[in-house]
Amino acid sequence: MKLMKSLMASAAGIGLAASVTANAAAETWDMPMAYSATNFHSVTGAEFGKCVTKGTGGELEIVTHPSGSLFKGNDIKRAVQTGQAPIGERILSAHQNENPVFGVDSIPFLATSFEASEKLWEAARPELEKILEEQNLKLLYAVPWPPQGLYFKKEVNAVADMKGVKFRSYNTATARLAELAGMLPVQVEAAEISQAFATGVAESMISSGATGYDRKVWEHLTHFYEVDAWLPRNHVFVNKDSWDGLDDATKNVILACADMAAYAGLWRSIQYTDFTLKGLRDGGMSVAPAGDGLKGELQGFGETMTNEWLEKAGAQGKAIVDAFKAN
Repeated sequence: MKLMKSLMASAAGIGLAASVTANAAAETWDMPMAYSATNFHSVTGAEFGKCVTKGTGGELEIVTHPSGSLFKGNDIKRAVQTGQAPIGERILSAHQNENPVFGVDSIPFLATSFEASEKLWEAARPELEKILEEQNLKLLYAVPWPPQGLYFKKEVNAVADMKGVKFRSYNTATARLAELAGMLPVQVEAAEISQAFATGVAESMISSGATGYDRKVWEHLTHFYEVDAWLPRNHVFVNKDSWDGLDDATKNVILACADMAAYAGLWRSIQYTDFTLKGLRDGGMSVAPAGDGLKGELQGFGETMTNEWLEKAGAQGKAIVDAFKAN
């Protein structure tokens, strides 16, 4: 009921703002996104853009550019910070080297379900907003990926089976996991996954069923192990200077559309989970939960990585984890 009231209020706000901004000068915002146009994050972002465009009566048009076509994934955050793009989407855990708190959603086995992910987001959002504001960014919304699992081109029953495997990493957590397991981390952006597996640059990865399905990884890989390690989030943010230049009515439209995008994105992620795992099976992959022995070893790595993260994140990180566990 609370959510429905929020959405109704958002819709009302959009209609009101559209009439108020009718006399404003028309403007176009290009929004870089790292994933393919068919990925549910990109679909959600495109709908968000249309919502803003419609809500402002066309006075602010947001046009999305998926697949890293405008800026590559690793360059999107910097592009928005510096004003090269007014708005963009990025998985913040890829920037954990800037601030450990950016990696809060990639702590292994801390939040392993959609419900837990939402609680962790609620606990972390205020701190993330403060950090991003200091970097000239206004946080709008975030959408979780489905739970992360392990992809391989062979059967894996224990960590010993992973030794020496070239492992696609996309953030500090994935690189560290590879090191602990004796694998070789290789930085590969989402748009380059298919090529990396086709050319042997990478042989495995930890990611959601959604990423594997979108990239048709069954053409190169054979096994997907459900380990529900974490649910990382893609975040949408605006250049603070661009945000400050908007009138209040336009800001209200954007915030209302952001609320609806977060809601729609969450449900897409939930529904996409089973659909994409079925897609991997239909493609010929073996899809099954990891064995107890392998999962136990991975959880041991998770404890190590959690302690390492808490040490780096300090009091700020501890406060987030404590708030999450208390919720």
